[in-house]
Amino acid sequence: MIRYKLICKNCKKKFDSWFSGSKEYEKLKKLKHLSCHYCKSIKVEKTLMSPNILNSKNDKLPILRKNKFNKVKNKIKEYQKFIKKNLEYVGDNFAHEARSLHYNNKKKSKGIYGKATSNEIVELKEEGIETEVIPWFQDNEN
Repeated sequence: MIRYKLICKNCKKKFDSWFSGSKEYEKLKKLKHLSCHYCKSIKVEKTLMSPNILNSKNDKLPILRKNKFNKVKNKIKEYQKFIKKNLEYVGDNFAHEARSLHYNNKKKSKGIYGKATSNEIVELKEEGIETEVIPWFQDNEN
């Protein structure tokens, strides 16, 4: 099968049509069996068209996306390892602990990390308490 982009010389509209081969197109044209899809004129010609080439790059896109995701995920896991090693985990009490450190000038030997809701994060930032949110993968996630 071959697809040609055709143009009507009467209404100037372009449309696609399928043929079993180039000889079939020529035969139908000669017998005046080709007509415009829009105005039914038989003044139809082939237009210039680029070849439709299969691109193996498109076949690799899902693999490339997965590889990129895994690369980012591995980088995040490196950050998590650093955080676990160098900071103290305070769990769901993060907002309370962050405020205690900020307002009571408590000095801990380690910084803290933990869980907070998005509202708590907004409130902490409004109070001038610096926080950062990073994605977190559980250890059992592949």
